[in-house]
Amino acid sequence: MVTAAVTTVTALGTALPATARAEPGVPPAGPVPAAAAADEGPQRWAPPLAGTSTGVELAEGTARLTTTRDGTETGPAALRGAQRQGLLDLGAHQFATPVNRIDAPVTGDVPPGSAVGVDVRGQGADGQWSEWIPAEPGSPAMLPEPTRTVAARLALVAPTGSAGPSVRSLEVLADEVPTGPRTVTPRASYRVFATREGLVGGTTANGHRIVPDDQFVALPSRRALSPKGRGDYSVRVCTEAGRCATVPVWDVGPWNTTDDYWNPPAQRQSWKDLPQGRPQAQAAFENRHNGGRDGFGRQVKNPAGIDLADGTFWGLGLKNNAFVTVDYLWTSRSGALGQAVTGGTGPVVERATPDTAGVDSGVVGDGAQVELQCQLAGTPVAGSQGTSTLWLRTRPDRYVPAASIQGAPPLPPCT
Repeated sequence: MVTAAVTTVTALGTALPATARAEPGVPPAGPVPAAAAADEGPQRWAPPLAGTSTGVELAEGTARLTTTRDGTETGPAALRGAQRQGLLDLGAHQFATPVNRIDAPVTGDVPPGSAVGVDVRGQGADGQWSEWIPAEPGSPAMLPEPTRTVAARLALVAPTGSAGPSVRSLEVLADEVPTGPRTVTPRASYRVFATREGLVGGTTANGHRIVPDDQFVALPSRRALSPKGRGDYSVRVCTEAGRCATVPVWDVGPWNTTDDYWNPPAQRQSWKDLPQGRPQAQAAFENRHNGGRDGFGRQVKNPAGIDLADGTFWGLGLKNNAFVTVDYLWTSRSGALGQAVTGGTGPVVERATPDTAGVDSGVVGDGAQVELQCQLAGTPVAGSQGTSTLWLRTRPDRYVPAASIQGAPPLPPCT
């Protein structure tokens, strides 16, 4: 995070000659040899301050936190006023050669207590995105693997009641450095305490207006915050009774905002003293970690590591806040992926058989990415993708109609 009204000094070197550029999403005219690119220094991208914003207003080339006409301050609904936060999606850029180290100098004014950050992520060969990784002064973001396609977003943070920071420009500097072999780790799956978010009418960190029976979750780190309407980062939440909901991550909270507890301690943004899988709020509530307080100094009153939107909460059959098992689906890919698209008609129902009369065994929320194993014929279903008799297996003895799943690749037959 930038904490002073200065331009961040890049950690990638000070000699920054011009290099080949490409417009966002457009391949460059021709390849640049890796050796030549390395000799020329970091590749550069200067994204304009424009794009999809949540809680950020743009005026006269400057980005600031939004304050509405009635004086209401913006911030993730799940944080319940603990902090103001706004995000500006700067889009994606295709570099001439693969990169894995990203620095992002920012020019702006940052009052005490406020902060400015640039989050970046890389797109893998399979089309999937890495987590968002902060590129901080003196500590460039390291992507998990080299890639030519990098997305960036600007994050503005301020205490409630503060005017907050302003940003006039930023630059993304990228190069590739040697790393050891990538370690394939098991998918993160942990038992955490879930609370009902509610807050119908509020706005999530990605700009979604919360409606009754909504299907999403909040996690206490924006590293896994999906863009509005999408499920780049989705979770499967299962109760002790075995009922599951696969839904996108659309909000930041509860309690903290930099607690990616599903990551190993060395990778975790905050609270590195805690073991992987243990939310700081749970440690504070059960073991008086940080004096029993969260990152904002609030006394932690429950051990929540995930907030559930109303539709997800009730759809799981929960009547009270409870411990659930959460699979953080982006942390390891084990199958083909598709996206649930329902057009606002409610979640896709997972059934125990490929039949509309099959036992209702769970739900897949609109926009969520869902893993797909195989396909087979069943009863016909009409959905956003037309009418089809194909059903897709999502896990053992669980099926969803292909008519509601977008982008599903060809799958082998179920046996």
